[in-house]
Amino acid sequence: MSNKPSIPKGTRDFSPTEMVRRNYIFDTIKKVYKRYGFQQIETPAMENLDTLVGTGGEESDTLIFKVLPRGETLNKFINEINSTLQSANKIGDEITLDNFNPLITNHIVKKYVEQALRYDLTVPFARYVVQNQNDITFPFRRFQIQPVWRADRPQKGRYREFYQCDADIIGSDSLLNEVDLIKIIDDVFSELFQGKLNYTVSINNRKILQGIVESVGEQDKFEQIVVAIDKLDKIGKEGVIKEICQLGVSTEKAKKIATLTVVPGVRSSIKEELPNANNIELELGLLEALGEHIGSNPNGQKGIKELEFIFEKLKALGAKNIKFDPTLARGLGYYTGTIIEVKVDNFPSICGGGRYDDLTGKFGLKDVSGVGISFGADRIYDVLLDNDLYPEFKGDSTQVLFINFGEKEQDYCLPLLFQLREAGINSEIYPEAAKMKKQMTFANNKNIKYVVLVGSDEMQSGKLTVKNMESGEQESLTIDELIVLLKG
Repeated sequence: MSNKPSIPKGTRDFSPTEMVRRNYIFDTIKKVYKRYGFQQIETPAMENLDTLVGTGGEESDTLIFKVLPRGETLNKFINEINSTLQSANKIGDEITLDNFNPLITNHIVKKYVEQALRYDLTVPFARYVVQNQNDITFPFRRFQIQPVWRADRPQKGRYREFYQCDADIIGSDSLLNEVDLIKIIDDVFSELFQGKLNYTVSINNRKILQGIVESVGEQDKFEQIVVAIDKLDKIGKEGVIKEICQLGVSTEKAKKIATLTVVPGVRSSIKEELPNANNIELELGLLEALGEHIGSNPNGQKGIKELEFIFEKLKALGAKNIKFDPTLARGLGYYTGTIIEVKVDNFPSICGGGRYDDLTGKFGLKDVSGVGISFGADRIYDVLLDNDLYPEFKGDSTQVLFINFGEKEQDYCLPLLFQLREAGINSEIYPEAAKMKKQMTFANNKNIKYVVLVGSDEMQSGKLTVKNMESGEQESLTIDELIVLLKG
């Protein structure tokens, strides 16, 4: 008895209806990217393992799907695993999940595993830029819409295989690039949500986080502290303080770092003082308040100035839904400046990004600054579906079905069928002379609006009997009249 077919956890199949919706998302994003001067590239699903490891931080490294070697190399790999396990048992080591993974990863995987599936599109893009630097015109604006893979725990809104829709500008440290990318986010979600769903674009700067951490003298633990701060939504202020203390930071210092969470209260105070202030004016007031809190720390003050520039420009452009969030950290270790995250209620992040100053340095091209964003198409899909925000898709599936009454009628209909197709009308003929009920049921199940019936009378008169499956009405039309009806 065969096993019931299934797919790996954290992956999904997509039906024709779902693909129409997904392509709607991709096409909307692609259209906006092109409007802003971005050009499309693609990179392989697999990268060399050393390209990916060490770029996104320790936590990202654990999410990489590694590709096992084949053939003779695979046999060596398996033999060395067995040998290592046997040696461990001989000296009395107990093999558990806690020590098995590090054992294999540290001593064997590095030796034999050479490729891995990409976990994002930004690191492969940096590799692409370095390899093709002589053929690229800088600043280079690229977009990329492809799947990525992460060995994450599947849950609602979190998948192991998912699409990212990236846009990056590399070769320029101008903050106007951040302004462009944030406006792209505004344009995309304004079109997808049609003003029926609220979203928030949260912005921070890693230099501000550096300033806070440096002000308490714990810069050596910066990355670990950032990971803790990034969990604020999940574990709360007290949980963040506890996690920072577990890094060997004193309670007093941890509490000072956690004062970042007082921002909502400060925002309320500013709103009381400036009741007529617009959204971005309130955020600029917050930046000023935080600047006083940070003091003279150079990194922190530079981060404040950079965000003030961005918010001022966005204010002039009439951007909405923009919020300053000093607790926003984003776990990827390659971010160095502006960081961005977009959320809607009851959903994880649906878009994010940030500035990275030397991601290409790993591949030999130093001091090339870039900034980018990434739309999570799979999460956006779920948001649109849950909120009934998909438009009615017309013309994305078959519009016309020719009923097949037999060989003579079939031969008469074939040239007409191709005439419709050449006019850009999605059409098909039922492939065999089945019972009328079966063919009509087929049309209903595929939501085909028009059915064309051609018998001896129609062949003699040159008029087609066209039935509207939604209204049930029938009319006699020439092929040209049918084309006019469908194109109109």
